[in-house]
Amino acid sequence: MLTTIPTPRVVVDLPRLQANIAAMQALASKAGVRLRPHSKTHKSPVIARWQIEAGAVGICCAKLGEAEVMAEAGIGDIRLPYPINPSNADRVLALQDRTRVSIIVDDFEVARQWSVEMRAAGRKLAALVKVDVGFHRCGVNPEASDVLDTIRRIAELPGIEFRGLLSHAGHGYHAGSTEELLTIAKAEAEILNRLAADIRNAGQPVEEVSVGATPTARFIEAQKGVTEMRPGNYVFFDRTQAGLGSARLDECALHVVATVVSRPAPNRVVVDAGSKVLTSDGVRGFGQATGHGLVYPSLDPAEPDRSIAIERLSEEHGVMRVERSCPLRIGDRVRILPNHSCVVTNLADELLLVEGDRIVDRLPVAARGKSQ
Repeated sequence: MLTTIPTPRVVVDLPRLQANIAAMQALASKAGVRLRPHSKTHKSPVIARWQIEAGAVGICCAKLGEAEVMAEAGIGDIRLPYPINPSNADRVLALQDRTRVSIIVDDFEVARQWSVEMRAAGRKLAALVKVDVGFHRCGVNPEASDVLDTIRRIAELPGIEFRGLLSHAGHGYHAGSTEELLTIAKAEAEILNRLAADIRNAGQPVEEVSVGATPTARFIEAQKGVTEMRPGNYVFFDRTQAGLGSARLDECALHVVATVVSRPAPNRVVVDAGSKVLTSDGVRGFGQATGHGLVYPSLDPAEPDRSIAIERLSEEHGVMRVERSCPLRIGDRVRILPNHSCVVTNLADELLLVEGDRIVDRLPVAARGKSQ
């Protein structure tokens, strides 16, 4: 029971998790696109299998270490939408012995080095070209005068199996409204489709056009020409997704259970969940929310108390500003909806799967800390 476990603990509402998996798969199926969830949110082969059993074609992993954990668990199709350096060729070759692997590239010289490694091993490596659609992190510039030549040269490399184009509209996290998010989603698809058409007109097939971000996922039907979507956060959601309109609070599956350990002043309550559990990530969304999580003043995640603000974190302490009338006392337990569930998962050894306040299973975070 949640009333007796040591805290702080990360808990996942199992019915909500299952409903989120089903809902995103239904959205993808209705739009006629393949769903390839990003596993960096849950880092669990068990949840990855649930997603695949629901209809996903495979998963994405952020780093090779995550992919190795997933492949060891039998996940059969893994995409790494991260610029993996060819110095890791031995690990990629080992992965290919266990699962289907695809990577992204956004630089010809890197692709050429991958070609050298694959030819030496007598292998082929599936690759998509990452396109910068406005987030300005990784990706080729679709407006560059030499972008078509760069992609053509990559596609012609021996040992490289060019599959298509891939993007991440991460700037959607900074949108100010639902309308702005829709505009970003449409622009993402338009940029990719225009570039794909130019590549095809030059005689090079483009099999895949892949997009990925939870905030824009709801607009997949408006992203004509897309073949694949890669949201990740949707399995749990979090305070940021609720703030961006991607989820209702009653769809958010992951919470932190914490205990009040001090009330040194009428307007200050301290809980045992600090930065080692909640992380220091700020909240994003359309409103003016602040603080390090949304607090439910009991174990019932029915209605948060928006008058409570987690104003600061140290490693072990969450310092909350409360009203003088707040009834919380030392020993009371609260639920906290974190700002960013992906990083909270990475800080936990295991997730407690719950139905109400009853623990029904314990799920190891198998790919925790796999940053290489």
